Amino acid sequence: MWIYEKKLEIPVRVGKCDLQMAKFLITQYGGPDGELSAALRYLNQRYTMPNERAKALLTDIGTEELGHLEVIATLVHKLVKGATPQQMRDAGLGSHYADHDRALFYTDASGVPWTAAYIQAKGDPIADLADDIAAEERARATYQWLINLTDDPDVIEVLKFLREREIVHSQRFREALFIVEEQYNTRKYF
Repeated sequence: MWIYEKKLEIPVRVGKCDLQMAKFLITQYGGPDGELSAALRYLNQRYTMPNERAKALLTDIGTEELGHLEVIATLVHKLVKGATPQQMRDAGLGSHYADHDRALFYTDASGVPWTAAYIQAKGDPIADLADDIAAEERARATYQWLINLTDDPDVIEVLKFLREREIVHSQRFREALFIVEEQYNTRKYF
């Protein structure tokens, strides 16, 4: 159970309507390395962690990833707000418009729908935490590439914030992995 504070983790502003950027950003909404995949991965993996600290960490980061999903959704919504159908088509979002109008839909930047296959859960804490570190590093890299694709300082500010949170998550997972590996090496795990 969580207490939900109805405000975004970071204020989301955009300088202009930018359909191309919205098209690129949607990958962090419904792509394989996006926020939905991360949130569901961590909230699922927490059940097989061998100690309360690791379980709590996955719960906390999974919940934060849901907040990041809201931030990305807000960015995309603001970037497409007021766009005409022709502008959507010109930006390569014609098929999205045909299926969803301007509504958000879980896809990657190429329009491939989200799938549960994006979620990894081996049931082995060492394997899962190592994969979680890699997932956070992929997300960090994606945020950097998204930063490189825009010149809107408001969008860049939000993307830098999200990139930094991915770095923190990677560090926390590294710490948890070290602790779990110690448990495994002293036979406290199995």
